[in-house]
Amino acid sequence: RPRPCSGTRLVRAVVQAAPTRVVAVGCSMPPFCMPCSPALLLLLTLSTASGLCPLMSGGDGFAGVMQATPLPTGHPPVPGYHKAYETALANIDFEAVKSDIRALLLKSEPHWPADYGNYGPLMVRLAWHCSGSYRLSDGRGGCGGGRQRFDPERSWEDNTNLDKARSLLWPIKRKYGLGLSWGDLFILAGTTAIESMGGPVLGFCAGRLDDADGEWSAELGPTAVQEQVAPCKVNGQCKPPLGSTTVGLIYLNPEGPMGSPDPSRSAGEIRDTFGRMAMNDTETVALIGGGHAFGKAHGACPDGAGPSPKEDPTNPWPGKCGSGKGADAFTSGFEGPWTTRPTHWDNEYFQLLVNHEWEVHKGPGGRHQWRVRNGSQPLAPGPAGGTQPTMMMTSDIALTMDPTGSYQKIIHEFAAKPEVFDRQFAHAWYKLTTRDVGPVTRCFGPDVPPAEPWQNPLPPPPPSSALADFDAVAEDIANALPPIPPHAVTSDLLRVLNSSDPINHAQSGGSVRSAPPSVAGRMKYYGALFVRLAWQSASTFRVTDYLGGANGARIRFSPQADWPENAGLDQAIALLKPVKDKYGDKLSWADLIVLAGTTALKSAGAKVEPFCGGRTDASEGSGSEHLQSTIVGDISESFDALKAAFKLKGLTNLELVALLGGGHSLGRMHAKRSGYVGSWTSDPTVVDNEYFVSTFTEKWEEFTAPVSAKKMFKAKGKELYRLKTDLALLYDAELAAIATDFAADIEAFRDAFAAAWAKIMNADRFDGPTGNLCDRGAHKAAPLTAV
Repeated sequence: RPRPCSGTRLVRAVVQAAPTRVVAVGCSMPPFCMPCSPALLLLLTLSTASGLCPLMSGGDGFAGVMQATPLPTGHPPVPGYHKAYETALANIDFEAVKSDIRALLLKSEPHWPADYGNYGPLMVRLAWHCSGSYRLSDGRGGCGGGRQRFDPERSWEDNTNLDKARSLLWPIKRKYGLGLSWGDLFILAGTTAIESMGGPVLGFCAGRLDDADGEWSAELGPTAVQEQVAPCKVNGQCKPPLGSTTVGLIYLNPEGPMGSPDPSRSAGEIRDTFGRMAMNDTETVALIGGGHAFGKAHGACPDGAGPSPKEDPTNPWPGKCGSGKGADAFTSGFEGPWTTRPTHWDNEYFQLLVNHEWEVHKGPGGRHQWRVRNGSQPLAPGPAGGTQPTMMMTSDIALTMDPTGSYQKIIHEFAAKPEVFDRQFAHAWYKLTTRDVGPVTRCFGPDVPPAEPWQNPLPPPPPSSALADFDAVAEDIANALPPIPPHAVTSDLLRVLNSSDPINHAQSGGSVRSAPPSVAGRMKYYGALFVRLAWQSASTFRVTDYLGGANGARIRFSPQADWPENAGLDQAIALLKPVKDKYGDKLSWADLIVLAGTTALKSAGAKVEPFCGGRTDASEGSGSEHLQSTIVGDISESFDALKAAFKLKGLTNLELVALLGGGHSLGRMHAKRSGYVGSWTSDPTVVDNEYFVSTFTEKWEEFTAPVSAKKMFKAKGKELYRLKTDLALLYDAELAAIATDFAADIEAFRDAFAAAWAKIMNADRFDGPTGNLCDRGAHKAAPLTAV
């Protein structure tokens, strides 16, 4: 059956008889089929499989393909693709790019004339709206991928006329090619524009790899996918996980809640929506004031901008007011600048807010906006000459009418202390435009500032020479274990195990006397517990904004330690403490947790890849607040939700099935922890493909777990159990196709599981925008030969 390729492994050719054909899938392209005799066994190497897929082809044309064709969504990693991008990125002269951007800003083009002869405000808006789609709930959005080029984002009402900004940047993109991604160019253009107009910037983090489509933005809406996973009954009153109150807007309706010019209610919406992207009140006010220090809103008449790119890709947003451009442009429907010097950085925005009384009226675009009472309106230059009065929107006036009083204090401070405003804006802008990039270790370039708190920095990885002997650690993990089941371990016994010489206690005649000497013997009782600990730690990773993962071992702290699904894992950590104490600084908790799980798997017969060490430890658990799993085995969970949860971790369907089978081969469910009962296999101490075989051969009946009354499934006449999500392998066609292969071919399962386990355990070992320390062999690998 066709399977996604791993990108680095042999692609198996499945030989079928009568009629017989070989089916191989090298990538997410149509299957390649050819006739053969029943006796023929064809093994396609990676180079052969690569030839079937234009995105995996090498040779002289490789660079050209890469220039024009980013990888499709969901395409597995391709050897050479990231290397080609990294090589091109390393050759980018960002000072030269900034110089070209500065020249562009002051060269007004007739097809879209620059307001005030300066495209700076337009580029600030481009970068803001590309970044402002980010949401903390699942990490989606942000400028990574450059997805504003695609629907749904390119046709959002809030992105009206940003197609013109992107077209202005095309000559620069064409000049620098693959190494300057669209995502990086959008952010660098906005940041350079701020700097060129006198504004403060903290730095620039390069390394956003472009997407080939807008699939990762589908759940932002408006799409059928968004309506399925996060419907909004009343657009304008949308709740999380959606990032905005209004689908199609970046944050909220600036005219006021549901278009009503009510500043006090608007203040609450501002706090809510900016909070959905992890901005506090100070950052929120700094960003609003900094963004509105520049440029103007466009609403020359009430007739609108015309059809969106989705509605008319050949002539999007032509504008229905006069010429449709310049002074006749229509973008938001509001009309006018916020300050009297709209191409110069200062704190006048806040001074105007606090020093004037404002009244609401209908602007020429037909929307409620605000003017200074009694006609003493401060004047700004007109976008194409002359003068124009300043204005505010309801969301601006809201900063003066916050029911909590918080926004008022901040705007008065910023009005009086421009240096405070400068500092707060610089940090907030960098956070806005970089939040989706992840840790600072993914950043590239000469202007990357030191790690900010929201990047959850970790200590740098130690050199290999400073690390423990991981084979010896693996053996010590077993020696530290009592030879009794986990439910029999008492707090008194844990105190004994954590005594001054814990590693040798079991062998020296202490309270535990009959300890099996082998790693496998001891792991028989504790293997599933350690696998669960490692999985729960590593599987917090999400590929959307690169939060979570095993590095840092934040599972030791709140909030992760308090999550119901992590109940009982404190016992696993306590059992590992003697090992940690023995090795001290040479062994991090993060390495120990992953090593314990990997050792347990190998002891149970699983195939594992060499262990890659060098993780470091966090000192507290911040950064985990939104990483709790949405899949807990409940009967209401859909198969699509299961696949979506693994996709968020950067895992394919094949990897999902492999990890589910490997993880559920070991251990059992415990009523006191999860409310579910029973084991998945007849021997829950061995990793093999029985889980897959029994899934297809047994008859599964609904079963009510005792005590909790939770719904699950039980094999008819046998003590085998499943959760609703396990049965996805039976009833979901895509997952079933993979699971049946694993049921028939244990080696295929073993290979897939080993690769998938290593991938999720090492997912957060960042080395630049696309690199991984483990893939590059930067840290000592241990084959775990002692196990």
